[in-house]
Amino acid sequence: MNLKLTGIILFSAVYLAGAQTDSEIMKKAKRIHEKVITIDTHNDIDVDNFSKDKNYTMDLDTQVNIPKMIEGGMDVTWLIVYTDQKELNEAGYKAAYKNAIAKFEAIHRLTEEIAPDQIGLATNSREVRKLVAEGKKVAMIGVENAYPIGEDLSRIQEFYDRGARYMSLSHNGHSQLSDSNTGEENDEWLHHGLSDLGKKAIVEMNKCGIMIDVSHPSKEAIKQMFELSKAPLIASHSSARALCNHSRNLDDELLELFKEHGGVVQTVAFSSYLNTEKHNAFNAARENIYKKKAEEMNYEIPPRDSIRNMDQESKKEFYKKIAEIRKATASEVEALKKEVSPVSVSDFVDHIDYLIKKIGIDHVGISSDFDGGGGIEGWNDASESLNVTVELVKRGYTEEEIAKLWGENLLRVLDEVQAVAKNMQKA
Repeated sequence: MNLKLTGIILFSAVYLAGAQTDSEIMKKAKRIHEKVITIDTHNDIDVDNFSKDKNYTMDLDTQVNIPKMIEGGMDVTWLIVYTDQKELNEAGYKAAYKNAIAKFEAIHRLTEEIAPDQIGLATNSREVRKLVAEGKKVAMIGVENAYPIGEDLSRIQEFYDRGARYMSLSHNGHSQLSDSNTGEENDEWLHHGLSDLGKKAIVEMNKCGIMIDVSHPSKEAIKQMFELSKAPLIASHSSARALCNHSRNLDDELLELFKEHGGVVQTVAFSSYLNTEKHNAFNAARENIYKKKAEEMNYEIPPRDSIRNMDQESKKEFYKKIAEIRKATASEVEALKKEVSPVSVSDFVDHIDYLIKKIGIDHVGISSDFDGGGGIEGWNDASESLNVTVELVKRGYTEEEIAKLWGENLLRVLDEVQAVAKNMQKA
């Protein structure tokens, strides 16, 4: 189907959707949302929330937990084994590996000990469908930054055995495996794409059946991944660079590679990656409110750049204090929205529209980056997930299309990656 005809169909669909009343749209959205499998491919975790006394069975002050998933009709959450980028040496790798294992164990503790009757761990599409049919929530595991594997590629198989089904080769900073998108700021690169070890890691990931995630590596590294990989790639939490010129987003050249190789781009509800101008304007106004309240509480909010380098205890204290400030200023921030528009679900779906126009409905999905900086007006935690479906229905998307966006495209790619692995293992 050519783009002109696609545009006519989308225009007609939107026109027809516009003829519906708000109550009709809501009724239709609820029916679709309850029927399709809803998957969010990127949610960060804190191991402190996976204990007997404090865990995801409770409605914690987190954007994702089981009560919020139930309220918002979210079926599947990809819980993330994330590790900060540190020095490329044995001490750094050892500490990173310890951190990664603690997060793997936390996720298994939730699904096997704390709440096995409420949430199960899935490692393939069949298990996802089985758990959903049983009325359970589903956890899946992604690894954000392969830094913890050090120089031992056998850890890729180990992470697979622990349940990981996607992994990125870098995060904010160049790893031993791949350059990061952050190198773009100063045009400073370590490998000019993938390192030799990173190229070998791509082969191992294909062989194990772990999806290769391109959301943080550099453009050159991503292009090399497409050249080397025998399986489709994913972007677990990225949006369209044509709409928002941020190095974390994918430009049209990279989007074409996803279309050509059959992968999927999981559009992310991260405000600064959706509309930087709106994000900056609202954030600046909100930060003034926070700063004023912090002064009243005799607390000085540290510079954003310094937070990343804090030790764990300092970070916990910072986040605790910020939570107090946000709670105390909630009504002021709500009033601010009438004066300065925050990035919203509408902006998010604008990126979905663009991606579909460029690469087709079969290559686009949905992610939030909750508890890792994600969240927008209308979808600020898992309990508000229906609002995304409502916006899609408003714009004329069909039930089949919404099912693809919310999860079927991602499950298809997972199936294809695992089929490639099976063939490689036979060979």
